[in-house]
Amino acid sequence: MSASGWVSTSTPYLRPRGEGSGDAWGAETAAAGRRGRQRVASAGEMPAPEDIAEFLGVPVGQEVVVRRRVMYLDDQPTELTDTYYPLHIARGTRLAGTAKIPGGAVTLLAELGYVGVRVVEDVIARMPETAEADMLEVGADEPVLQLTRLTLDADDRPFQVDRMVMPSQRQRLRYELRIE
Repeated sequence: MSASGWVSTSTPYLRPRGEGSGDAWGAETAAAGRRGRQRVASAGEMPAPEDIAEFLGVPVGQEVVVRRRVMYLDDQPTELTDTYYPLHIARGTRLAGTAKIPGGAVTLLAELGYVGVRVVEDVIARMPETAEADMLEVGADEPVLQLTRLTLDADDRPFQVDRMVMPSQRQRLRYELRIE
């Protein structure tokens, strides 16, 4: 268990939520008897960085939509999440704005016809960038985990990339795999 006693799983963040449901983060933290909230730091269009372009299958530098959020657990910053979408999917939608999205982005994407059926996650440990350390309230010498999640539809087309940065000492990631 992590020092904070927090265990997170990816599955709740991959399914659309019912009408009137809150976001997955709020539900997960409440179920654990904790307080979770998020702040959208910024949202809008930007040129795709090389690795994000590769994941989304778009040219490097092509405009994509990014939503940048800070996730809080019991009022402590616990995760920085940047989510990238191809422009043709997100431009002009709530994904491109800073307002809270009822049911979360995965629910809105499903309404737009984009439902994930496969994800690929890569996790690395690294030292934080200065801005990350400041935002997460950790020392520059404290490692972070970086989880990059690619979500693909039924035709194996990518439509979302999440890049999450978390203080390693406050996290435990749990993966449960069904062997068939």
